[in-house]
Amino acid sequence: MREPSLHDFRELKGGEIANRLGWVRRVSDTQYAVHSQTLDKEYEVVSTELGWYCSCPDSVYRRMKCKHVYAVELSLTLREVVAREPIRILPVNVQGCIFCRSENLRKFGVRKTKAGGIQRFQCADCRRTFSVNIGFERMRASPQAITSAMQLYFTGESFRNVQKFLRLQGVNVSHVSVMNWIRKYVGLMQGYLDKLTPQLGDAWRTDELYLKVKGNMKYLFAMMDDETRFWISQQVADNKGTSDVRPMFREAIERAGKKPKALISDGANNFHEAWRKEMWSQFGEVRSPDHIRDIRIDGTVHNNKMERMNGEVRDREKVFRGLKKEDSPILKGYQIYHNYLRPHEGLKGETPAERAGIKVEGKDKWMTIIQNAAKHQ
Repeated sequence: MREPSLHDFRELKGGEIANRLGWVRRVSDTQYAVHSQTLDKEYEVVSTELGWYCSCPDSVYRRMKCKHVYAVELSLTLREVVAREPIRILPVNVQGCIFCRSENLRKFGVRKTKAGGIQRFQCADCRRTFSVNIGFERMRASPQAITSAMQLYFTGESFRNVQKFLRLQGVNVSHVSVMNWIRKYVGLMQGYLDKLTPQLGDAWRTDELYLKVKGNMKYLFAMMDDETRFWISQQVADNKGTSDVRPMFREAIERAGKKPKALISDGANNFHEAWRKEMWSQFGEVRSPDHIRDIRIDGTVHNNKMERMNGEVRDREKVFRGLKKEDSPILKGYQIYHNYLRPHEGLKGETPAERAGIKVEGKDKWMTIIQNAAKHQ
């Protein structure tokens, strides 16, 4: 049996470091900060053309692969394993006959309605026919008309423009009906999606933008994951620098199931106060997140990703010309659209949810989410 080598020992120690919560901190795709096992300090591990380089004595003076590099490699391997096993939201298929529960079914034409067709099925055992319209029961419009209206609205059209489009398709509804669809299904989807835990990175960003609610100036605060651009939480408040944004911080931590290793924001005091009360910990082994407040557009630390998301919301707000109430479903609906349905160029055509390990499948992703939300009520 081979005697353990020095490399085996370092690999073992690297595994011990990687298993300690918060001891391997991701700074960027090519840079990590790894906590020392013996000293109260961190070593910098950087990716170079020749491999990983660490600032510890083993790497600098002995030119050897150190335990901190092993810890980073193990952390990357674990992240890749998680990324290969995403949560899959699949289209809902009819599982059995609604009369005898038999799974021996076949398609049996389409039931025609004023708003479109609904698939019918026939049971091969009891010979009875039926149609299933999961999530859209007692709706006069077809599911396709409703999901088309939602897609048009959240990509920039007004309620009245959506109404005009539907009329061209033979669906005669009012703009008020379109608004009611948005309210109903945003609430349904939100209740379902909030139960899913995205796989987020170690750095989060937060910022605010102003908007009008009933003609009065308000501020929309938002929290976003830096790595996946997943919009984690939001809050509407009266003031920019003095409003208590701790509810948004608590919602983000609960949604992600963890705290970040770093928080990036501007110099507003309410962000720092919420960080201090909700994220910072004076006791225990878990390292408190860093709060990076010195950000500049032309500096090494900036908030451009957050500003890009603010631009999305600003472009959408110009169409609906302000909100009627602070808890409007429109903002939550756009958060769902941003996370689960809008491909991002910065993510190579993926959605933030896909990068965060949640994949929505099917040709009509709105319908997939709505049907799964209705099924799991």
